[in-house]
Amino acid sequence: MTTTRDVEEEAFYHEAALNAAWTGARLAIGGLSFLFGAFAFAYFYLQSSNSHGKWFPAGSIPPHMWTGATIMGLIVGSALIQSAGLQRIKAGAKRPWTVAALAALLLGLAAVALQIQELLVLPFQPAASGFASVFVGFYPVALVVWLSAMIWLEILFMRARSIPAISFVEQPPTYGEAFNVQRFQASLSSFTVVWNYLAAVTFIFWVLFYVR
Repeated sequence: MTTTRDVEEEAFYHEAALNAAWTGARLAIGGLSFLFGAFAFAYFYLQSSNSHGKWFPAGSIPPHMWTGATIMGLIVGSALIQSAGLQRIKAGAKRPWTVAALAALLLGLAAVALQIQELLVLPFQPAASGFASVFVGFYPVALVVWLSAMIWLEILFMRARSIPAISFVEQPPTYGEAFNVQRFQASLSSFTVVWNYLAAVTFIFWVLFYVR
């Protein structure tokens, strides 16, 4: 038999779970900022020092502009579609979010596949120049982070399948079901914030590496 104390404890842990989702997202963004900030520092330091003209020596072949633009466009497009889908599910429409999440997932995975292909056929060796070293250091790391984000989205996609669509429109009949919906929405919002952040980082580094 459920007592008032049990309900209060369940509500307390539920609130803690919601706060943990947002705290985790903020910590992830903070940690990733340090990670990507290291590459940004290396980029500008090596470019400004240009020791012995080895930052980008004459005759060096840059990475293909359109490949980089396509990868960046896929990531940014995925983030925009996911953001639009989040607004739809917050409004109670589960099916439009499902379609948007699937599209965002496919775009993200396409970016991962294209990035792998680009790294396999680079027109320069990893240690050919300062530019090459930072490029080859950054994109494999970004690749792992993108793939991890897509795994996160896939988990959310599968979680949503067990939640009835009506639960996003009307208050579920039990506290447990209501808490489940709220935790899912908090996790989805947290993912969207992190994915949008990664899209912004991807755009910034595309400008650095490709728009020279």
